[in-house]
Amino acid sequence: MFLKVKLPWNVVIPAEKLDANGLMLHKSIVLRLLDDFACKKATKDLGYYLAVTTLVSIGEGKIRSNTGEVLFPVVFSGITFKIYRGEILEGIVHKVLKHGVFLKCGPIESIYLSSAKMPDYKYVQGENPVFLNDKHSKIEKNVSVRFIVIGTKWLEAEREFQALVSLEGDYLGPVS
Repeated sequence: MFLKVKLPWNVVIPAEKLDANGLMLHKSIVLRLLDDFACKKATKDLGYYLAVTTLVSIGEGKIRSNTGEVLFPVVFSGITFKIYRGEILEGIVHKVLKHGVFLKCGPIESIYLSSAKMPDYKYVQGENPVFLNDKHSKIEKNVSVRFIVIGTKWLEAEREFQALVSLEGDYLGPVS
């Protein structure tokens, strides 16, 4: 699910990036904010940071005495992506194993679909392994699959989410 968020942030600007008319200051703040935003990647509460949409306000700068850098409190609007239990999404299969498949959905790359959660699908090994059902529907590498999220896990060290998903339900499975 995409979320529109309003976030406070602290942006640190080196003294050499400051000028009297403020034009370079505004540009420096926006560029530093975008860099910081990209490096942070994700949070448990908000999900993956995708985009900064609007710089709402820039507070008064405070000079750091030990470095000479200036810290500006800013508020901005942005877009994040987080998955929730019960949500129906689409992902692309990127790895097929005997006991299930791994999918990618947006910025999330660790989505696991167990063979136990694929009713009517059987594993077919070979050079390019697939899961096949009686109606000749295939789940293989690079196939788009609609699934329901049955659980998520936040990994603090990697700053990313993992998800466990299922095809048990109506209109779930490979998408043509």
